[in-house]
Amino acid sequence: MSVEHRSYNAPNGLLPYLFAPTNTSDAAPLVLFLHGARDRGTDLNTLLKWGLPRFVNESDSVPYFFVAPQIPEAQTWVERALDVIALLDELIASHAIDPSRVIISGFSLGSAGVWHLAASYPDRFVGLVAVSGRVPKSLTEPELAALKDIPIEMFQGGQDKNLPVEDAEQFVATLRGLGINVNFTVLPEEDHFIADEVYGDPQLQRWFVSLNRRDRALA
Repeated sequence: MSVEHRSYNAPNGLLPYLFAPTNTSDAAPLVLFLHGARDRGTDLNTLLKWGLPRFVNESDSVPYFFVAPQIPEAQTWVERALDVIALLDELIASHAIDPSRVIISGFSLGSAGVWHLAASYPDRFVGLVAVSGRVPKSLTEPELAALKDIPIEMFQGGQDKNLPVEDAEQFVATLRGLGINVNFTVLPEEDHFIADEVYGDPQLQRWFVSLNRRDRALA
């Protein structure tokens, strides 16, 4: 499919984004993707070069809605958190998106945004995927504890020079100590740039559509 190039007039300024519909007419999940630092700018085509945006763009169809906003150079996702939530609300209001099945995912700098958004709005997300993750040091343990009902998938390259795997392991231990469900996968021979391998994995693609907050509430 060819993803759509759109823009949203957010409270704090224009927020361009990629969007792809699902292949079903029923209410479907949405995967919200936050890009890394080097993909900041004003050209949405930059996002299509790799990772989840490229996977969606090159697929015939996907069983979920997909949205990937883009922030300008020098900005962070923490700064634009309210705008991302406003965009999410706009999409849920205008498409057949199941609000109980919204997954948030991010790569590198985007992971910092993922942790911040999920901790700030835990009721909005049914799952979290962090790839080559950065963690905002401003998040306290009580804030992280808000993630205890959100299944989390973390992926890290064993040779990552941007974020040593030992740092990621320490963060995973902190999360698990707070009773948070984290599945941590290390790709031993890979570096920081593992997004193509991670998002192209059929198992993760199935995981995106397997989550449902209502099921957890009944468990």
